[in-house]
Amino acid sequence: MIALPNHARCQSLLPLLRTLFDITLLRKGPDAIPASWILVLLVIGLWLFSSLTVLSLIEQFDERDFVIGLYTALAGIVTYTAILVVAGHASRAMQTVTAILGCGALISLIFVAEFVLFTPFLGPTVTGILAQLILLWSVPVEGHIIARALGRHWYIGIVIAIGVFVLQYVIYSAMAATT
Repeated sequence: MIALPNHARCQSLLPLLRTLFDITLLRKGPDAIPASWILVLLVIGLWLFSSLTVLSLIEQFDERDFVIGLYTALAGIVTYTAILVVAGHASRAMQTVTAILGCGALISLIFVAEFVLFTPFLGPTVTGILAQLILLWSVPVEGHIIARALGRHWYIGIVIAIGVFVLQYVIYSAMAATT
């Protein structure tokens, strides 16, 4: 195996990050990502990194929130995968999961950056509202991704993404109440 220099590794990640950014801005769909287990694992690592960044830089979040976040993300991924399988598009599941987790990680990192950078200037209330709006952007992004994966209109994807969001919220509320 050839060991790549550090800058070559970073350059090999840039196209993936650019693609995820374009998907987050609704410019591309999950079909822009190659179906690859390596990319799935890489994006899972990116998602874990973003979740750990939230945990370490925002004091309102603790280990319990991290664990609940893992469960809610898993519930979302399982739901989206089941929808693809039932709709006869199981072959698109790997790209869809990669896109959803990768875009979720980018949105989380933007959330952290906004929260950390703006809290000293805008205060926790305004910054918290802006941070929640950033996180809510994941609903249209996931709607866009699932609509493209299903080959359906964007509105169908939004309805599905809202349903998954509600499911995740119910799971989060139930788990937060028991801990």
